[in-house]
Amino acid sequence: MTREELLPLLKRAIVEGLHIEDLAADDIADDDALFGGGLDLDSLDAVELAFLVEKEFGVPVPDADAARAAFTSVGGLADFILSRRAEG
Repeated sequence: MTREELLPLLKRAIVEGLHIEDLAADDIADDDALFGGGLDLDSLDAVELAFLVEKEFGVPVPDADAARAAFTSVGGLADFILSRRAEG
């Protein structure tokens, strides 16, 4: 799967999996921050997002350091998923 194929799937999974009611997947930019602006997710969302990434994309987020690195933006998360899949 390419990054361009993954991004819309990831955006849809975020909106549906985190039950974000006031935002459509198509309205999310690739470089929108997940936390501290952009989507403005909180710490509970981070836990749910880690589970979602493993369930939907088969990529575990092993610890808080990995989550901080991966959860910078939607595009950053897509890059994380693709790099972990390449390693596996």
